[in-house]
Amino acid sequence: MEPVIEVRDLVKQYPGVRAVDGVSFTIAPGTCFGLLGPNGAGKTTTVEIMEGVTPLTSGQVLYHGQPLGERFRAEAGIQFQKTALQDFVTVRETLAMFRRLYPQGRDIDEVIRLCSLESLADRDNRKLSGGQLQRLLLAVALVNDPQVLFLDEPTTGLDPQARRNFWDLIRAIKAEQRTILLTTHYMEEAYYLCDVV
Repeated sequence: MEPVIEVRDLVKQYPGVRAVDGVSFTIAPGTCFGLLGPNGAGKTTTVEIMEGVTPLTSGQVLYHGQPLGERFRAEAGIQFQKTALQDFVTVRETLAMFRRLYPQGRDIDEVIRLCSLESLADRDNRKLSGGQLQRLLLAVALVNDPQVLFLDEPTTGLDPQARRNFWDLIRAIKAEQRTILLTTHYMEEAYYLCDVV
């Protein structure tokens, strides 16, 4: 079976720092693949290269055997480690704004239900707790109905209950046979969610 994503000898060199040093791996379809490591290990740099956000120094990233391109951009959903949202906009308005960026995707109400945002749909983004904001950011990553989902340390800073609730959302997405790449520094999270670490 062809891998969804293949990373070959990935290197990222910054002045005086080699952040990623020859990383290679493949991600099979329907797999939750975990990048586990302490802060500063290069997880986010690796993922940002895979997402096409950060240029690589050398190596290759392939999506269904091809270099990243239009198909990848249409089929990928990304929850960045940090995201700034528009102020004075509601949860529903935020999702509608991001949904309009794609020619196809999920219905906004479906995404709201999937991410347990029903009671928050008309709330201003600025009035969300940490866990509520992470659920909104996950919803933003799902509006285009992605085949592959990138989650970069999505539960960092959440209290234990909010973290467990978020894990349940990820498991629901996994049940849809989506391919997920998750970065984390929590061993328990990787054990609970990932098929491959």
